[in-house]
Amino acid sequence: MKNLLPKHKAKRMEPFDLVLNVVVLLGAILNLFPFYWLITGSLKTSAGIFKMPPEWFPSTFHYQNYIDLFVGQPALRWALNSILVAVVTTVLVVGCSALAAYAFAKLEFKGKSFLFALFIATLMIPKEIFIVPLFQIILKFNLSNSYLGMILPNVATAFGVFLLKGFFEGVPDSIRESGRLDGASELTVFLKLVLPIVKPGVGALFILNFVNVWNDYLWQMLISRSKEMMTLMVGTASLMQEINPNFAYKMAGATVAALPMLCIFIVFQRYFTKGITLGAVKE
Repeated sequence: MKNLLPKHKAKRMEPFDLVLNVVVLLGAILNLFPFYWLITGSLKTSAGIFKMPPEWFPSTFHYQNYIDLFVGQPALRWALNSILVAVVTTVLVVGCSALAAYAFAKLEFKGKSFLFALFIATLMIPKEIFIVPLFQIILKFNLSNSYLGMILPNVATAFGVFLLKGFFEGVPDSIRESGRLDGASELTVFLKLVLPIVKPGVGALFILNFVNVWNDYLWQMLISRSKEMMTLMVGTASLMQEINPNFAYKMAGATVAALPMLCIFIVFQRYFTKGITLGAVKE
């Protein structure tokens, strides 16, 4: 029996769409080129980076830059410090922000609107304004040159509360009510029923905060006094202070500093994209 339904022809791409796709492709290539140049430059000699005409792809791979980085410098310790500080800070920020956002979105208490407005107002204050008194507080508590000194100040941020509040407001109240009727506590309702629904927002916040803490050069530079307590960003920047620097060697350090962020984004890309998309939709 022949199929009586009409066959759908493949939709032809309009000229405008074709031009737009070409422009987007060229833009993507231009944005990726610095990262490509960074990786290929780390596999050259310092003289090879300044070679004219430029060598777009290394004729020979010079791995000595990475060997010198991990043997001559405590780069592995820097990487572990960065991962520890970024992961612990991000987990604490996500946990605190989710609890606070849930309270602002779903619970009723006195002064809720005023407190939330106060939270949002703090977003307008640049960190550089209060970094000096914050550093003095860290010195008073003897937290300088410690992991706690790097982590705790970054946990006190209102951006996560602002981001997740919109996601929690999109969760129907009937879900909370059904959980309470079954005898679940407020914490159980939050963890088992509501939090899984806002997982895309949590994923987006995780990536944004991880990248922010990983790149927080100024605060980590102020706190780390010893070479062993430096993070990867601070340690890599310290390599540039040498006289007659080997730029290929510095590129190797910058590549090592960039790769963990790339891996984190690839792992959480699905949640990040979905979270940003859902956050842009208003019902």
